[in-house]
Amino acid sequence: MTYCVGIFVQEGLVMIADTRTNAGLDNIATYRKLHIFEKPGERVVAIATSGNLAVTQSVLSLLSEGVRDPVTGEVETIYDTPSMFRTAQLVGEAIREVYRVDGKALEQNAAGFDVTMLVGGQIAGRRLRLFMVYRAGNFIEATEDTPYLQIGEHKYGKPILDRAVGFRTSLREALKLGLISMDSTIRSNLSVGLPIDVLTIRRDVFASELRHRIEAQDGYFQDLRQRWSAALREAHIAIPPPPYGTGVG
Repeated sequence: MTYCVGIFVQEGLVMIADTRTNAGLDNIATYRKLHIFEKPGERVVAIATSGNLAVTQSVLSLLSEGVRDPVTGEVETIYDTPSMFRTAQLVGEAIREVYRVDGKALEQNAAGFDVTMLVGGQIAGRRLRLFMVYRAGNFIEATEDTPYLQIGEHKYGKPILDRAVGFRTSLREALKLGLISMDSTIRSNLSVGLPIDVLTIRRDVFASELRHRIEAQDGYFQDLRQRWSAALREAHIAIPPPPYGTGVG
């Protein structure tokens, strides 16, 4: 399992991903799930992955090496796409190609063809965009009304985003809220864990602004976790107890 989130705001884009993978309780490892394809000044594309590790690695390799058009025979890579919409399409085509080669064998061996990806970024002359691409290769897009997308174990981190994130949230505030969302998930699900990879992209810059890995000893993240826990305790203590069954009202 995993947890990745992309937050799409007026100032730019935040993407956060954990790194834990497991194939049973005694087989836990760390793998990068947030991948960056960048030509500063021309494009910056980030992909966060969830699902079968062999499948996601094959898709990422295809995107770098190129997906062949079955009609024209031309090969297109993630560095060639003219827009983020075309980038999301290419990711979907790569997923379908991996399924064509490996999907039936995986399903016959009960491994399952499981993959979902967040694809976000901006290409010069085009809009900043964020998509979620499904295992069938189809996708949806984040909007001003729904400015974030999640993949993996998303239910524990969703409430804070629902209550606090809006399209006009600042980029730094979006990063903070994304980290609180990640902390809530880590606390409630052992299959999600540190280190955490973080990326921010400022609109119309066409390069990553922040690329950072948060390790277990990271001082800011530890402080954030403690402050958020304390704030929740103070909030529930400040709310009056329910009057039900007390004879009041």
